[in-house]
Amino acid sequence: LLFQENECPMKVQRIILLLTAVLFSTVTHAQKIALKNNLLMDAMASPNLGVEFKVGERTTIDIPASLNLWSFSDTKKFKHVAVQPEVRWWLCQPLTGHFWGAHAHYAAYNVGGIGPFSTIKENRYEGWLVGAGISYGYNWILAPRWSIEATVGVGYAYLSYDKFPCGKCQPLEHSGIKHYFGPTKLGLTLIFLIK
Repeated sequence: LLFQENECPMKVQRIILLLTAVLFSTVTHAQKIALKNNLLMDAMASPNLGVEFKVGERTTIDIPASLNLWSFSDTKKFKHVAVQPEVRWWLCQPLTGHFWGAHAHYAAYNVGGIGPFSTIKENRYEGWLVGAGISYGYNWILAPRWSIEATVGVGYAYLSYDKFPCGKCQPLEHSGIKHYFGPTKLGLTLIFLIK
C-alpha cells in the first residue's frame, strides 16, 4: 500500500486541504492561467501536471502535483503522490523571465531498490513528508502560448518513515523521523498558457 491509515496526522491533511481549496478558488479570477508539465518528473516515469495563475501585478501561484502508483518490479519502486504549491514573485512580469519563489511540499511515498544512494537501493522506505523552501527560476517564451521554465529550490523537509529491507513481504526494520535540509525542487517544465 502507498498509504497507511493514521500515518499522516489528520491536522496536517486538513490544513493542506484548506490551503488547496483557497488557492484553487482564486483561479476563477486569474488573468493568466498556465498548464504545466515537469519534463524531469516525466523522465522518472512520474506523471505530473501543474497549474499556475496570476494573482497580482508581479505574483503568481504555482501548484504542481505528481503521482506514481506503480512498481517497476518486486524490489524497485518509486510510488508517491506529491504536491508543492509555491508563491512566485516575478522581477518583470508574470510568466516571463526571472522569479523567486517560496514553496511548501507534502508527499506520501513508498520507494526503494532504486537510485544512486545505497540506503535507498538496498532498502524500502514508506511514509510521508512535509516542509518548505525557497526557489529561483527563469521562464523562456518559445511561442505566443508556449514557454519552458527552469527552476531549482532548497529547503527543509520533515520525514516520517518505516524502513524495510528490499524484497516482497519483508519485515519492518524500524520506524523513524528525519530532518532534511537541501535541494527540494528541480524542474525543467513545459508550459502552455491558456489565457
